[in-house]
Parts: sequence; C-alpha cells; structure tokens
Amino acid sequence: MRRPYIGRGSFKGEGFFSPTRQKKKTLPNWEGGSLPVARRVGLGSSGSMRTWLTGGGSIRTACGDRGGFRLEGSGSPGEPGFLVVGGSGGKGRAKPVENGAGRPTGPGVGGSRGETGGRGSRAGTGGSLSRGALPLKSWRRWATRISSKCWRRKVYYILSRCPFGIEDGKKRFGIERLLTSNTYSSAYPLHDGQYWKPSEPPNPTNERYILHKNWARFSYFYKEQPLDLIKNYYGEKIGIYFVFLGYYTEMLFFAAVVGLACFIYGLLSMDHNTSSTEICDPEIGGQMIMCPLCDQVCDYWRLNSTCLASKFSHLFDNESTVFFAIFMGIWVTLFLEFWKQRQARLEYEWDLVDFEEEQQQLQLRPEFEAMCKHRKLNAVTKEMEPYMPLYTRIPWYFFSGATVTLWMSLVIASMVAVIVYRLSVFATFASFMESDASLKQVKSVLTPQIATSLTGSCLNFIVILILNFFYERISAWITKMEIPRTYQEYESSLTLKMFLFQFVNFYSACFYVAFFKGKFVGYPGGYTYLFNEWRGEECDPGGCLIELTTQLTIIMTGKQIFGNIKEAIYPLALNWWRRRKARTNSEKLYSRWEQDHDLESFGPLGLFYEYLETVIQFGFVTLFVASFPLAPLLALINNIVEIRVDAWKLTTQYRRTVASKAHSIGVWQDILYGMAVLSVATNAFIVAFTSDIIPRLVYYYAYSTNTTQPMRGYVNNSLSVFLIADFPNHTAPSGKRDFITCRYRDYRHPPDDENKYFHNMQFWHVLAAKMTFIIVMEHVVFLVKFLLAWMIPDVPKHVVERIKREKLMTIKILHDFELNKLKENLGINSDELAKHVMIEENKAQLAKSTVYSS
Repeated sequence: MRRPYIGRGSFKGEGFFSPTRQKKKTLPNWEGGSLPVARRVGLGSSGSMRTWLTGGGSIRTACGDRGGFRLEGSGSPGEPGFLVVGGSGGKGRAKPVENGAGRPTGPGVGGSRGETGGRGSRAGTGGSLSRGALPLKSWRRWATRISSKCWRRKVYYILSRCPFGIEDGKKRFGIERLLTSNTYSSAYPLHDGQYWKPSEPPNPTNERYILHKNWARFSYFYKEQPLDLIKNYYGEKIGIYFVFLGYYTEMLFFAAVVGLACFIYGLLSMDHNTSSTEICDPEIGGQMIMCPLCDQVCDYWRLNSTCLASKFSHLFDNESTVFFAIFMGIWVTLFLEFWKQRQARLEYEWDLVDFEEEQQQLQLRPEFEAMCKHRKLNAVTKEMEPYMPLYTRIPWYFFSGATVTLWMSLVIASMVAVIVYRLSVFATFASFMESDASLKQVKSVLTPQIATSLTGSCLNFIVILILNFFYERISAWITKMEIPRTYQEYESSLTLKMFLFQFVNFYSACFYVAFFKGKFVGYPGGYTYLFNEWRGEECDPGGCLIELTTQLTIIMTGKQIFGNIKEAIYPLALNWWRRRKARTNSEKLYSRWEQDHDLESFGPLGLFYEYLETVIQFGFVTLFVASFPLAPLLALINNIVEIRVDAWKLTTQYRRTVASKAHSIGVWQDILYGMAVLSVATNAFIVAFTSDIIPRLVYYYAYSTNTTQPMRGYVNNSLSVFLIADFPNHTAPSGKRDFITCRYRDYRHPPDDENKYFHNMQFWHVLAAKMTFIIVMEHVVFLVKFLLAWMIPDVPKHVVERIKREKLMTIKILHDFELNKLKENLGINSDELAKHVMIEENKAQLAKSTVYSS
C-alpha cells in the first residue's frame, strides 16, 4: 500500500465531492463538511477503495469493481478528476456504525453503508467524512450485502436530485445538469470485470463474462437468451426490450415460412402464367405497338420488350398474394395478443405488477423540478409537489407542432423532387437505350422503367438517411424544451415526434408507388402533367407492384444493413481510438473504471432508437407485405443478427447502463396496434389497385370467351387502342411510322367509337370489383381480429390465479399480524384465548342441538 497523501476538500451530501481550491466556473460552489482525502490510497483489487486528488480538479473515488458508480469531473490539465461510488453483492440495508472517533451521520448514499477506519465515520447523506481509510475486510463485508442493480438505481436517483447551488434565484441540482455544463464529463456504473475472462475467487461471479459467453456470440443464434441474467445485470427496462425482440423474432418465423411458400408458388407457376406467356410471345406481344412513355424523346416500343419484367412480376403478383395479405392480417393480431400474455407473465415473474404507481412517484425529471416555481397539492399523496401551469408550456407545444409539420413537409418535398428526378431521367434512359445499339441486349433485362426505379429508390434512401440524421437532433432539443414532468412523458413526447417523422420519411415513397403512381396519368393525347411540365409516371403493363417491390426491398434492406453496420462499427472504432490514446492495456496501469470510461456511452435514448428501429421494420413487414412476401424472411434474418449485435455491443463496447424498471414496452405497444389496423387497409388497397389480381378475375368470370383457356386474350383485352394521328404535335415522336395505332394500359373506347377515349363499361366493372374486394377483405380480417382479441385473454389464467393467491395471502398475513398485536396489547395468552373460544363454540352448538331436539 502506498503512503497516503492527505489533502483538504469539501463535501456536500449525497455523494458529491469537490476540492476546496477550485477553478472559476469549473465546479459548483459546494458547501458542507470537510473531507480529507488520500492521494492514491490502494486497498486491493475488487472491493477496494481508491481516491485521487488532482491538482485543480475534483476527487475520484472507486468503491469496488462491481456495482460501482463513477462520476467524471473537471480536474487538472493532465488528468480529469472523477468520482466512483458503489458496491456489489447481495441485498442488505445500511445501519449506523462507529469506528474509532467516528460517529454515524444518517443513512448512506443509496441506502448503503460507508464505513471508515481509524478516526473515520460513515459517509452519510448530508453528512461528513473524517480522516481515515476503509479497511479492506470491512469494505468487502458490507459490499457483499448490497444488491448491485438496486445500488446503481438508488445512487443514480440521488445523484440526479442532489442540489449543488443557486444561480439567478433558481435552484441548480442534478448530475444531468452538471454533465450538460461539462463540470463532470460522465457518470456511469461499472461493469463486473473483463468480458473475455471469468473472475477469480474470492471475487464475485463475473456476470459480464457469462453474458458474453452465452449471449453475445453469433454462434449461439439458435439458443434462447438468458433473460433473467440480462434483467439482473442491465435492469428490467433493457431486459424487456430483449424479451420483446426475441418474441417478435420467433413469431416472424411463422410469417417467413408462409411468405417463402407463397414465393415458391409464384416461382413454380411462372412458366404457366398466361399473361407473361402472351407478352413474351413474338406473335402476340411482339406485334403490339405501345404508345411512347414520354413526350417527343421516347419512341414507340413493342410489348414483348417487358417479357422478363412481366415474369418477375408474377413472382409477387399471383393468386397467393390475396391469401398472404389475409394471413398477415391474422398473424399481426395473434402476435400482439400473445405478446400481451407474455408481457403479463413477465410482470409477474419479475415482480412488476404494481410498478406503475411507483414509477409515477419516483421518476420526476430533475429539469422539471428545477424549472417549476409553483407547488401543488397531490390529490393522491396529499403532498406538495412541483407544478407547472399549462400556459407556460403552450408556446413550446405550438413551436413543436410547427417544427414537426415543417420537417414532414420537407420529406414530402424531397419525395416530389425524387419524382421529378424519375420523370426527367426516364426520358434520358429511354433515348439513350434506343440510340445505343450496344444496349439492345441489356434493354431486355434492364428496361428504362426498371433503371429509373432502381436509381430513384437508391436516391430516395440516401435522402431518407440525411433527413433522419438532422431531425433526430432537432426533435430531442424540442422535447427537452417542452419540460415534460416525468421520464415517461419525455419518452412518449419524443416517441410521437420521431415516429411521425420516420413514418413519413420511410413510407412516403412506398405509399406513392402503391396508391398514386400510374393512377392519374390520363391517356395519350390527354395526359396529366406535374407542374405543367413533367408527364405523370406510368406503370409497367404488368402493373406497379414490381416497382413497389423494388422500392420496398431497397429501403428495407438498405436500412437494416446500414443500421447493423453503424451499430457495430461506430462504437468499435471510437473505443479503439480511446484505447490507442491511453497507450496501455495493462490492468495494473489501466484500471477497471478507466477501461469503462474509454467505452462508448449507451445514453438515455439508446433503447429508444432500438425500439424505433424495430417498429419501423414492423411497418415494412405489415403495411406493404402484400407486394413482397419475402419481407418477413428478411426481417427474420436481420433480427437474428440484431439480437447478437445488440448483445455484443452492450457487453463489450458500451458502458454499463443505469438499471431502471419498466413493466411494458410503453407507448410502442399502442403504435404497434395502430400499425396493425392500418396494415389491413393498406394491403387490401395494394391487392385491389396495385396488383393485377382483380382485373384478371373480372376478365376470367365476365369477359373471357375461351372455355378451355379462360385467361387467353387477357393482355389484348387490358390494352386500349389510340390513333397516332390524334397525338398533339408537341408530344408525338418525330418521323413517319408504318402503323397508325398504338396501345396503352386502360379500359377506354377505341378511336372509331362515338365515345372515343372515354372509359368503357369494363372499367366500371373492374372498379366495382376492387371496391367490393376492399370492403369484404377488411370486414373479414377485422372480424377475425376482434374474435381473436376477445378469445385470447390479456393475462393468462394461471397468472391471474397466482396474483389473487398472493393478495389473499397478504391479507391473511396482515390479519394475523394485527390479531397477534391485539393479543399482545390486551395481554391475553394465546392458549387461553383458543381454549376460551372452543368452550364458547361448544356452548353454541349444544344450544342449537337442544333447540332442534325440542
């Protein structure tokens, strides 16, 4: 042990330490008792207590490798000061003790004991710490009696509410404010030890090593997660996230199997599809001259040039699409209902049944308490509590709503810009492929429509990432300025802002392709124009479903790959750079708390972004799944990787988070229910208006004249005729042609009809069939959803029975306690009382028998 160097400092209750000599605007002006501190007083390895006094800075104290809580502060130029307080072990409660000349000064920080040796006394809340060092045996003795998770939670609760001064007549308190002002650089609990090796006796079990070995390895992807250990190490809030992610992944397996079966059906029936066969036939599709897809630059083209695209479209646009859309409507209901049961079991097993009341009482945000000038009587607790009138928040609410609306408008504007890009680039692609003879073979695979769709989708994905990067920071600032009362209100407000924006940001392009593209283009000679300059986009003769599939695949896959790479590479690179700056990996020179300091901080919103990522993926899986049955399979593969990536980064790349409770996934559950209801409508509209299923069925049952092959002639029936001479001069391609008509996709009268180019009767039949299908599908799926929700209880029966049993036992214990207390107060012997009761009961029975016999 090194010889201690005694210095002088000051101490202001609840675990905040600072030196007497402090630089201006570096540390707050603490008041309180005196604190002599030792310079590098080493007392062993795990369970030791170390303190450093830096020249013009603060003090750092590390209380144990396990369960410790560390505070980084502003110190000397050479070495920043920091404070670590904490312990580990089992549960226990502090009791006042006296050592030498010391004296007890009240409950310790977080309800723990802080014994000192020699002339020391215990460091109590608002108390003092006298000269002396803590003996190692005494430290380990009390450290093993304190729950690590409970300790971390209580210490952080105290630190977040400890006052440190008054500025401009307002109270200043809370570690969050000190972190914001850079008085302290960080505050976090310590990991158990190294993740790559177990702890050595007599040290406690290294739970971090166990988690890394059994949870954070990619080779264990097929094994169940150690949920109880995750909960014990990181807290219930993080634990319930991994329970939800694991359960969601399990349910995705069933959806992925059915979706893969639908894809295989489309693959096997692709060669037998009559529509694609007619399009590819040189005698049918090769003889159909199609009208130009853009003005002047684009030329006439033959229908068989889209042969490959029509076959590829059949993979996702076939009879199984309707079945899969209905199946996913039922699947999402089963998923949410069974999750409620899983969540109810979790609440009981983790003792979170009565947590909501505790949360409302204990988790007021320090920023809210600091800004409140008014007090109001709580009708439940009958205590005065901070209160902020509504009129002080209304301006920020208006500003918040205006900002969110502005950014969502910016997303719509960017989507319109991408549409303009597609319209302008399509003509370039079309003219380039027509003029270059070397691209004739490529055109059979990569048509101008597909090339434009691919580049437009990639550009839209890049714009999504850029807008999302800036909006995340703006929304967090706006939510902070609203001054929410509790952490739950803060997260709910931020969740609403972020979800509304990301919903528009990620899904707007898919909604456009699904419900607007190709629906309002008009007809040759009467096209609609965007801004009176760009002609509206048309769908492929096989429909817009293949373009929706392309858009969905690029955005969904790109987001998942980018998210996993960012989550893995970003903290890994930052941690490597910090370790490189430290220039040592020796544990003797590079202590546990210094190693943890070089790790990346998970942050208070780390879990929020994990939930947001999962919910956005849930939207891709449910809202547009009718266009892409493989979406559940991609989500399943991503989540299998996501679980292990999250486990790896939490155990190896991030500091240990402050344990916090949560009895559910919160507001995310309401968002999932809203998306589940919306998904039924979106998939019904996709099948009706984006897919080609309904027009085929109408032709099959009402217009087909071929009894042996009912779908024969469907392609010719679905294309209307236009007279080339009716083209306006500024839209028709230059040059003479040896044909006088061209075809376009619509149901309109031919040029020789008196109502030429008006919609014919088949158009209205198809429209009526589409609306009927939407109504029938929505009612059937919603009926099944409501029946399943009614049949499946929110709380399993055995959980309800156990809760009732525990309440009954609680009442019985309280009754027995009150009865025994009453006996003691009355001085009645229990045996004599029981004998007296039996005598009275016998007398009563004898009296009854006498009455009956008479």
